[in-house]
Amino acid sequence: MSKQEQVLIIEPQNELKFIGPFTLPVTAYMKLSNPTDKNVMFKIKTTAPKRYCVRPNSGLLEPHKAIEIAICLQPFLYNPAEKNKHKFMVQTVFAPESADTNLETLWKEISPDQLMDSKLKCVFDIPSEETDPATATQRPNATETNNEVVSATAQITAPIRDVSTELQRAAKEVQQLRESESELRQENIRLKEEIFVIKKQKGLTSPNRYAPPAEQSPVLFYALSALIIGVLGAILGKLLL
Repeated sequence: MSKQEQVLIIEPQNELKFIGPFTLPVTAYMKLSNPTDKNVMFKIKTTAPKRYCVRPNSGLLEPHKAIEIAICLQPFLYNPAEKNKHKFMVQTVFAPESADTNLETLWKEISPDQLMDSKLKCVFDIPSEETDPATATQRPNATETNNEVVSATAQITAPIRDVSTELQRAAKEVQQLRESESELRQENIRLKEEIFVIKKQKGLTSPNRYAPPAEQSPVLFYALSALIIGVLGAILGKLLL
């Protein structure tokens, strides 16, 4: 028994083209359109499931609606001599009238003779650089090109040399400042030592402010006593006379 004819309109019809380079993910797009008056379930399959990411990979397409499928090819090392055998298949089937039924359950209950499928092959393409003859005649000769390269190199290296000179000068000034700082530190230490020695010597020779007072001489005491007694005797003598 032959399979049913595909009811969805698939764009592109026969092949999916992926344009490199393939060092990064590359995405191709597929459009599914439902021209019928019924709901159509669809499912996208591939012969290399680990190499592609398909969103969405299944679903329900309502009457006279369309959906875009994004197919992302993962990065890989492209070899033009290697033959590409990757293919995609779009499987479809008319959905039953009951809308509450789970799609995964419906796919398990469908018989193979109800399925409609379409196959697309994958094509890897890397665009080649085409040379415009008019542009080629306007290319400068090798001498002019070398002169331009030398001039551009000189313009780039000149600021670098200036920066290098400024850095060397700044490093020299920093070294001089460090040497001056070291000399000032040594001078400061020497001055502190001299001040300490002077204070120590001054402390040994100066009198003690808090020393006890000197004792009075006994001769002076006796002389004052005799003078007081003499004065008192003269006064008493005048009073008695």
